[in-house]
Formats: sequence, structure tokens, C-alpha cells
Amino acid sequence: MNTAASDIINYCSFCLKTREQVAKLIVSDSVGICNECVECCVQLLDNKHQPQSTANLDSKSESSIDPARLKKYLDQYVIGQDDAKIMLSVAIANHYKRISCQDPDQNISKANILMLGPTGSGKTLLAKTVADYLDVPFAIGDATSITESGYVGDDVESLISRLLQSANGDIEKTQKGIVFIDEIDKIGRKSESASITRDVSGEGVQQALLKLVEGTRCRVPAVQGRKHPAGEMIEIDTTDILFIAGGAFVGIDNIIKTRKHGTAMGFSADVGLGDMQTQESDVTPDDLIKFGMIPEFVGRFPNWVKLKQLEKTDLVKILTQVKNNLIDQYQWLLAQDQIELSFHDEAIDQIVKNTLLHGTGARGLQSEIERVLIPHMFNVYQYRDHNIKSLTIDLELVNNPQPLKEIT
Repeated sequence: MNTAASDIINYCSFCLKTREQVAKLIVSDSVGICNECVECCVQLLDNKHQPQSTANLDSKSESSIDPARLKKYLDQYVIGQDDAKIMLSVAIANHYKRISCQDPDQNISKANILMLGPTGSGKTLLAKTVADYLDVPFAIGDATSITESGYVGDDVESLISRLLQSANGDIEKTQKGIVFIDEIDKIGRKSESASITRDVSGEGVQQALLKLVEGTRCRVPAVQGRKHPAGEMIEIDTTDILFIAGGAFVGIDNIIKTRKHGTAMGFSADVGLGDMQTQESDVTPDDLIKFGMIPEFVGRFPNWVKLKQLEKTDLVKILTQVKNNLIDQYQWLLAQDQIELSFHDEAIDQIVKNTLLHGTGARGLQSEIERVLIPHMFNVYQYRDHNIKSLTIDLELVNNPQPLKEIT
């Protein structure tokens, strides 16, 4: 006797919900699946929110990174800076094409990237988001903490040591990773002439970085920490490691003005007033050398990415629209204590105005939100005990945050 499958299977074989508990139940001869499980499977298979280029870079994917896809991915996490994102996307795509090149007659030079822009404009975030997209090891180092080998402080090889730790000791992955060197402008020498005395944390660091960023074999400790003569060492080839350097380069606008307009004197002189954003786009190698970067170092960073000062509309989008934005983060934190957090538009506008006033860029947004929310987060359990289930931040609470005290 043949009995219809729908008469036999009356529940989902995956979640065990019955036909009455779901909207749809699809059955075969021996199994059934509900609409909820189908939707879950679709989400697992849907890779729209996953990096489009690689899970682990292989020879095929390295040569097929689409700059437009990379730029679109960056748009989800970084607001504005379209020119910088386009240049960065093209430079990244070309770098991994170079790595995958199998033609013995082609010897393509490495093109490291230098990012100039004010604090809080997104330099570090851009570099880290690129590394997330590519799924490659990523390490951040502060140029101000590095000195020449043999002196107190980190040496340049410590950057590669951090990259090796990020790759969980995988040498092959390490050799295709990305290193971001922050505050690179802080190691500029004080004048264009060679230093009379030893400059171990400025020009000396630039000299020490030359071979590393161009490509050399360096030895780093197998276990993170300072080098030890008796410790195990690992040899890393930096030829295919991409170096991205970032810095604010405060004062370079004056160098550009002098070059373009000369030294202004007298009432009728052209003082060269202009848009700083336009001046940034006019940076030349000579400007960087006058700023304090040695010519050899400038030559090893042929790709320049210029980031603009974030405007009010950009900061509002960073607060409310970008993926993993700050308001979503704090809403999640308070939701863990069953408190719904919301912001009036006027409050958001004032938070952004305060951040612009301080000149701290996107980083300053979190400081402003913390200033407003700390008194409320301090009393979150008291709010719950008093059956307060929602918190709305208005203009008054931004301008006059509650004093930090316990509710009784």
C-alpha cells in the first residue's frame, strides 16, 4: 500500500518542529525540512557578507582580486575617502598579482603604500579592513617605539615577529601578510642634512626599515619576545610582505605652501591661502624629503594614499550607518541588561559637533559617547531594579550629562 509522504512525515527532521509550528514543511519519502531551516541554510550558503577574494590566498585567487569588489567591501566599514579606497584597492590587487606572477622574464617591483591624513581619518581601519577582506595575517607597529638594532626599544624585526604571531607561526602565511606601521611621520629627521649625532629613533629607523620593506631575509624569535642568543630563530622572507605606512604629517601643508607660493612677505604678498585638502593632493617626493623622510625611504613607498579630514556628515554616518557602528555597539551593551537605548537626532548632531571641536576625528566619537553614557551604564543595575527599560539620549543629556553617582 502506497501512503503519501506528507501523511508519514509530519515534522522537520532538522529542528523537530511539527507541521503546525512552522509556515511550510517540505517532505520527501523519509525526511522533512521546514521553511525556517531552509532560510538558515540559505544564510549559511550566502556569501554576500563574506570577503569575495580569499579564504586563504592561493595562486589562483591572488591574481584575481577585483579592485571594485574590494572597494565595495571597504565602503561597508569606512565612510568617505573614496579616492583613498580606490587607490588602495588597485595597489592591493597589483601587489597580489605580482606575488602570483610565474613568468621568469617578469620581475615586478614591490609597491608599498604610504597613507597621509589627519588623526582619526581611517588610516589604520583601512589597512585592517583590507587584511580582513584578504584573510591574511596583519600586524600593527608604532614607528615611535622602534629604534636601531642594538639600542633600547623594539627593532624593525619585531614587526615581522608580530606578523608571525598573527599567522599562528605559519611561515608561508606570514610571508604574504600585511604590516601597518603607524606614526611614520614621527621618525622624520629634523633637517634635510645628515645627522651629526646618531639619531637612533628617527633617521636611523628609516635606514633600518629600507631593506625590510624592499625585501630581505630576517631572523625573528620563534616565541614572541626579545631576541636571545640561545633562543630558537625563524627565517622570514619579507619580499612578498606588503608594508603600509601611515602618518598625520602635521606641518607638511606649510612646506607645500612655500613650494607653490614662495615665502610671503609684505602686505601685498600672496600668502598662498587655499584648501588644505587640495594641498594634500599636491604632495611631492620633495615635500616628504623636506618634512624629514630620507629619499631612499620615500622611494620604497611609490603608492600614496591621501585621506581627507572627516566632515560632519561623515561622522554622523560613522555613528549610525557603518557596519559595527558605535551606536549599535552601545545599544547591544545596554540590551544585555534589558535596557533599550536610543538617541535623538539633535543629540547625535551635538556629539558630532563636540568631536569636530576637539579635532580628534572618528576616534573622538567614542570618547564623546562614553562621556554621555558612563553615568547611565554605572547605574544599569539600579535602572533595572527600578523597572527602567529604556534610555533616550536627548540634547540636554549631551550638553549636561548626569553626575556620576549611585542611584539609591
